[in-house]
Amino acid sequence: MRKISPKVKAKLLEEPQVCARAKDGGCAGRITWEHAMIYAGKQTDEVWAIIKLCERHHAVNTYQDMGALNKAKNVWIALNRATDEELRKYSKAIDWVRQRELLNKIYGV
Repeated sequence: MRKISPKVKAKLLEEPQVCARAKDGGCAGRITWEHAMIYAGKQTDEVWAIIKLCERHHAVNTYQDMGALNKAKNVWIALNRATDEELRKYSKAIDWVRQRELLNKIYGV
């Protein structure tokens, strides 16, 4: 796991500590932070790219290997937290604005 910069961490702590997939139901365990986005082989240190998940939806600790992790949905959540400008900064090999549009067709807006 990449270290989160103090600036990003401070902003994340200001946000509600609620599982980003709470609407899916079945939340359990403490809130964890997932680096949902990878760029150039590294976890992205941006507020929008780090999402809060309960242990079950993050599939960590006692919930590991239970099948609740849905990486595509986690990426979708992160992409929808970003502005088009923020995504274009990282859209070199992958057009993340377009990817968000495709995932919005699957999961909604």
